[in-house]
Amino acid sequence: MSLRIHLVSEHASPLALLGTVDAGGQNVHVAALAKGLQALGAKVVVHTRRDDPSLPRRVTLATGVIVEHVDAGPPVPIPKDDLLPHMGQFADELERSWNRVTPDVVHAHFWMSGLAAMDAGARVGVPVAQTFHALGAEKQAHQGAADRSPAPRLEAERWLAANVDHLIPTTAREFRTLVDMGGRPDRMTVVPCGVDLELFRPDGPTWPRSSGRPRIVCVSRLVPRKGIGNVIAAVAKVPDVELLIAGGPPASMLFEDEYARTLLSTIDHLALGDRVQLLGAVERPWVPSLMRSADIVCCTPWYEPFGMVALEAMACGAPVVASCVGGLAETVLDGHTGILVPPRQPRSIRAAIEVLLHDPARRRAMGTSALRRAASYAWPTIAARTLHVAERMQVSGRKSVATPPPSFASSRALTGGAQ
Repeated sequence: MSLRIHLVSEHASPLALLGTVDAGGQNVHVAALAKGLQALGAKVVVHTRRDDPSLPRRVTLATGVIVEHVDAGPPVPIPKDDLLPHMGQFADELERSWNRVTPDVVHAHFWMSGLAAMDAGARVGVPVAQTFHALGAEKQAHQGAADRSPAPRLEAERWLAANVDHLIPTTAREFRTLVDMGGRPDRMTVVPCGVDLELFRPDGPTWPRSSGRPRIVCVSRLVPRKGIGNVIAAVAKVPDVELLIAGGPPASMLFEDEYARTLLSTIDHLALGDRVQLLGAVERPWVPSLMRSADIVCCTPWYEPFGMVALEAMACGAPVVASCVGGLAETVLDGHTGILVPPRQPRSIRAAIEVLLHDPARRRAMGTSALRRAASYAWPTIAARTLHVAERMQVSGRKSVATPPPSFASSRALTGGAQ
């Protein structure tokens, strides 16, 4: 019988437009994983918060994959850091849905999804796996006062690490961190993020060039921690190189985005208007053509839990200059598929770019190695590893469930959720 696997992704809808403030790698991960699990025979439902009153209750993402919009708080866009007060209602709606059709296994994505899934899962009696995508302690360490995560996040993540039925970290480093947080190694399996090798491949159309300059490409959400400003500062010191930056709102709306205005001001101040361009949002089907047109793809965030863009660039045969942080330090093989640099250091980014631009043979060799490396992260492989975890969870049954942390009880009190 087909396994019923429900994914919970409270803020990251698989249907969302990528590149906006809260839409990025997690959205891609959830959408690709859902499709991959379905292709292996699972019956998949993705639960995500309704952020538009016009959205239908259920939408078909792919054959056999349903996206169910959950009513939790007002049906308008809400920054993810402000969603905790609505998670009690989210959990109640999950319970109602799971009482109608009970999943065999639930896989929660992000910590607030984990709280809601554990609460509803305990009442219905289904086991829950957890993928964090980012950990609050690491975010706090790197962003300091700029971190807007709710105060209870660290406590909630520790509670989930100790009590969820199975943890699915995406890197070996995250595995070690979760053990330190109370996770049991025998209930943990590392499954990395994947890459769509049918979309991201070395052959196909390329983004047009208007000059003969070497091209650097960045694909990223436009938020300070992604390090786009550092790449601009590096390129300013590399003569006759162009930089294309994809991400953020559509090009016509860039001036409405605060950080995009900051970047545009920097470009103007450095007199780089003829060499550096903010493209705005680029539709996902066109991203591979942009990457294929690049001599180098830069992914230099200050911190990064995994770093899917680097993997996608590697699948297109592009050498990568990446920060030596988080998952990037594991996916990018320094000196073989790209060059790793310290975060927040434009001089190091500049040096790596110059090394690769001055050695075309090495650049080509790195592109070839990057292709081989990316092949091991194909989504069918990642989905199969995730399905294996779900099958083991179904066989072992549900473990004991501890009392939810006080932060979740508080959210229920605020929204009038069931106790």
